[in-house]
Amino acid sequence: MLGPVLLAAARSDSIRRLVSAAPVTRPMVDRFVAGEQLEQCLTNVTALTGRGMRVTVDHLGEDITDRSEAVRNRDAYLALTDALAGAGLAEHAEMSVKLSAFGQALPGGHELAQRNVLPVVEAATAAGTTVTLDMEDHTTVDSTLAILGRLRERFPRTGAVVQSYLFRTEDDCHALAGEGSRVRLVKGAYNEPADVAFQNKSEVDKAYVRCLKVLMAGKGYPMVGSHDPRMVAIAQNLAERYGRKKDEYEFQMLYGIREAEQERLVAQGHGMRVYVPYGTDWYGYFMRRLAERPANMGFFLRSLVSRG
Repeated sequence: MLGPVLLAAARSDSIRRLVSAAPVTRPMVDRFVAGEQLEQCLTNVTALTGRGMRVTVDHLGEDITDRSEAVRNRDAYLALTDALAGAGLAEHAEMSVKLSAFGQALPGGHELAQRNVLPVVEAATAAGTTVTLDMEDHTTVDSTLAILGRLRERFPRTGAVVQSYLFRTEDDCHALAGEGSRVRLVKGAYNEPADVAFQNKSEVDKAYVRCLKVLMAGKGYPMVGSHDPRMVAIAQNLAERYGRKKDEYEFQMLYGIREAEQERLVAQGHGMRVYVPYGTDWYGYFMRRLAERPANMGFFLRSLVSRG
C-alpha cells in the first residue's frame, strides 16, 4: 500500500522538504542518482562505458512551473551533448528527455516542448548520438507521441518509451514497431487510475509480454527496460524466436539497480544500456524508485522515522 502513497508524495512540496533534509537521504539518493553536477555524471558514465555498458543520460528536471525553467533544462541538455562529445562518449551514450522538463505541462506546452527539444535533438545528431523521449503520466502520451512523430521526420533515430500498464500501449506498440524505430518498453512508474491502466502486477506483466512480442516481431529496435529476471528471459526467448541477433535489440536497466545482472548480460554479449540520471532536481525520480522497490522503501522510511 505504500507504493501509491510515495508516488503521491513525489509531487508534495512539504514532503520534499522533509525528505531532502533527512540525514539518511543522501546515501540513498547516491545509489540511484549519478551526481548533482555534470562532472560527477560524466565520471560515472565513463566508468560504465569502460565496463562495456551503453548509457542513456537523463538530466532531472520534471514538473517545472515556468518557461525560464524549460529554457534552463534545454540548455543543460545542450551542455550535456557537448560534454559527451568532448569526452568521446557519444558513441556509447545517448540522452533521455522528459518533455515536462521542456514545458509540456505549461500553457501552450505542446508547442513549447516541441520547440525546446528540437535543438537538443539537432545537437545530439551532430554529436553522433541520439535522444529518447521518456513517457510520463497518461495525460502526456498523445502529446509526446505527436512530438516524436514530428522529430522522426528529420531525425529517424529519435526513440520513444511506452509503458505496459496503460491499456492503450499494445496498440501504440503496433504503431511504433516500424522500420528504423527505437522503442523502450517499461512497465510504468506513475500512479495511474483504474480506467486507463492495469492495477494488478500480473496483468501489467502479461501486458508487458504482449507488447514485447509486438516489438520483437516488428521491424524496429526494441529496448527491453526491465529488472525482472523473468522478463529478461522472455525477451531472450522472443528474440531467438523472431530471428533477432544480439545487436538488433538491447536491455536497459536503471543506474544502481541489479548491477550484477547488468554485468552478466554484457558478458553474454548482449547490449546493456544503463539509465543514468543526474542533477539537483532528484526528488520525484528518487521517490518513484522507492515506490518500485518495497525493500528500499521500508528501509528508507524506518530510517527517516528513527533519525528525523
